[in-house]
Amino acid sequence: MLMTEKLDKVDLQILRTLQENARLTTKELAAQVSLSSTPVFERLKRLEREGYIKKYIAVLDADKLNQGFVVFCNVKLRRMNKDIAMEFTRIIQNIPEVTECYNISGSYDYLLKIHAPNMKYYQEFIINVLGTIDSLGSLESMFVMDEVKHDYGLHI
Repeated sequence: MLMTEKLDKVDLQILRTLQENARLTTKELAAQVSLSSTPVFERLKRLEREGYIKKYIAVLDADKLNQGFVVFCNVKLRRMNKDIAMEFTRIIQNIPEVTECYNISGSYDYLLKIHAPNMKYYQEFIINVLGTIDSLGSLESMFVMDEVKHDYGLHI
């Protein structure tokens, strides 16, 4: 059974609305889904408890914070086994410049999304941070020239 089969139309409407604006008060959210505050509050708590809502965050402007140089970096490890993958994952999770990391199929093992102030910083980051990871075999950097679409919401 799909997880969404447990959700009714109101649950989905709550989730859609929160994807657009997570700062709504329970009262404001209740008005948008045509319920009173108490049942909406109870639904929110259930959606959080069941893991449909992972967390509430503020989306920051990377350019204004001097982090607008975005790089997608394909990583190939020297070898791949459970211990090496776990160690690589542990290291990557502690590198703040890496904002996303995916274990992927194909010619590479991982895809990293990296935010940096500029090319020089990224070059030093490759040498002084990623370059120190023993299991790293090779990498390929792709620099974002323009962000065409960046949507945080899921189509539900």
